[in-house]
Amino acid sequence: MHYRLGSTLGAALAIACFCFLTTRAAAQAAAIDPALMAEIQKIRAIDNHSHPPRLVGQGEKDDEFDALPCDPLEPTAAGLMTRPENPQYLAAWKALWGYRYNDRAPSHVREVVAAKASARAAHGDAYPSWALGRIGIDVELSNRVAMGRGLNDAHHRWVPFDDALLFPLDNAPLAAQTPDRKFFFSREDMLRAHYMKAAGVTELPTTLAEYTARVVTPTLEAQKGQGAVAIKFEVAYLRSLDFAAASAEDAAAIYARYLRGGAPDTTQYRRLQDYLFHYIAAEAGRLGLPVHIHTGAGCGSYFYLGGANPVLLESMLNDASLRKTTFVLLHAGAVSYTPAIGYLVMKPNVYADISQQTWMESPAHLATSLRYWLEWYPEKILFGTDLWPNGIPELDWEEIGWQANDTARRALGIALTGMMRDGEITREQAVAFARDVLHDNAAKLYRLDASPAVP
Repeated sequence: MHYRLGSTLGAALAIACFCFLTTRAAAQAAAIDPALMAEIQKIRAIDNHSHPPRLVGQGEKDDEFDALPCDPLEPTAAGLMTRPENPQYLAAWKALWGYRYNDRAPSHVREVVAAKASARAAHGDAYPSWALGRIGIDVELSNRVAMGRGLNDAHHRWVPFDDALLFPLDNAPLAAQTPDRKFFFSREDMLRAHYMKAAGVTELPTTLAEYTARVVTPTLEAQKGQGAVAIKFEVAYLRSLDFAAASAEDAAAIYARYLRGGAPDTTQYRRLQDYLFHYIAAEAGRLGLPVHIHTGAGCGSYFYLGGANPVLLESMLNDASLRKTTFVLLHAGAVSYTPAIGYLVMKPNVYADISQQTWMESPAHLATSLRYWLEWYPEKILFGTDLWPNGIPELDWEEIGWQANDTARRALGIALTGMMRDGEITREQAVAFARDVLHDNAAKLYRLDASPAVP
């Protein structure tokens, strides 16, 4: 991959700035104001980003919880916060399943698995929403290829994936770049074929204008009609985020030249992708669908961190023709790009969420980033878990969700207590900021007027 010099300098500056920010971490980790924490614990949350599994029967498998699942990739070591010995998982078992022990003896852990099985049987198709309620979440935005059993209620709102629409030509050269991308592009090719079939198109249209009119726009409109509240791009797994302006004429010529054979070189193909990203973003704005974009770190040992720098999106975020499109920077750039997020959310149509960070970082560490963002624009930061089906019966999506929720609330408590202590905000403001992050910002953004009843 080729990255612009600006991306390297941007990453270096972001890391240097963050080193300064972390000097406050020790002070931030002081005791949380108990009255404030009590208020934070009462807030029912909206999860801006998650990958919940659908319920499956005997012999069934759910492979639609992510367009680009990480499980088949080269194994990598788990971070400390996501290892089974994390004490938060003991706390999760106690809160969710009434676990009575302070150890992980196999005979004791089997009680967790049994308690889950009993709850699933008791609640049936309502189990996912019941479990969310136990965690403290009223609504989760579900990033999935398609929804399914147990997810078709008001507690789950759909966010589909649209990366496949960016890559309509021969993707073999891109797939050959890394083992991860070989797998990822095979998934994208299948998803694009699915979208085309749903649109009644049997082969790629002969012109780019027809492709956008017969495949891209109908796909977005169908997603909106099927209940989508936003659309999602994981494109940082496939190329860097430095989308540039591209003319329709140039993109159309590239599309026409390689439609029936051959593969464009990387530079040509990127111009077509740039045009399609802008087109999709504009259509999403027309349809009232916020555009979610993966930023920061990603799974797999071949991930290009420099290409996931949210600063690379400035060309799109500063495009006046896209001001009616709302962008949400998922994972807030991960820890690598904390200072940049504080500036980017200044733009009227840009938000950021803390998903992924809530299960990768300690509360004290996340609190440092949160305080920085809350001192800028508290109305632009969203709570998220990034929970996913882990496949380990005793440490599955329920425990991951509980851990992420607990980390976020404690991090908010640390950050807001520090701001109160330093005279930056009042107690009333602290509670309001917590409510904004955990619930109100998302409720306004997605027009979720009322919280659904807890099962």
